[in-house]
Amino acid sequence: MTEGVNEKIGARLRQIRQRNQLSQRELAKRAGVVNSAISLIESGRTNPSVGALKRILDAIPISLAEFFSLAEQDREQIFFGVKELTEIGKGGISYLQVGNSKVGRSIQILKETYTPGSDTGKVRLVHAGEEGGVIISGHLEVTVDDQRRVLGPGDAYYFSSRRPHRFRCIGTEPCEVVSACSPPSF
Repeated sequence: MTEGVNEKIGARLRQIRQRNQLSQRELAKRAGVVNSAISLIESGRTNPSVGALKRILDAIPISLAEFFSLAEQDREQIFFGVKELTEIGKGGISYLQVGNSKVGRSIQILKETYTPGSDTGKVRLVHAGEEGGVIISGHLEVTVDDQRRVLGPGDAYYFSSRRPHRFRCIGTEPCEVVSACSPPSF
């Protein structure tokens, strides 16, 4: 059985909304429509008028032409080439996220690269969840509360992300880390 027009429009809207890290409630608020409108469209239970769809897409923002020209993702992506990782950091620290969205995920996986001397800032990070990582190369100073340790290749860390923490690259070579955070809160 082929998917109907309503279901295709709904699936595409959900994909684009999630890619832009918007909740249904946030998109409805931005578009000036009732909360249930987005849910009804995404579930395929209603087909929006062109005007209503344009108003919703303007809130993302994406044009009608872009909306209808995007290829649908029929299946969840399982494998990611290095060029498919999503850069979520700029500057002295690169954070390459596995997958393009945290929406609907239980864990966030990052490949972090710290240039020599870079750090996460003097104000320590605090966020929900737990995080851990393994040093692949270089040396990383990890500070959690009043504990501080310099970790090298093969060393690892794991702690509650609610505890104030900071990361700093030590030495003259870049530091690479593979880390995970659950729930995705970074």
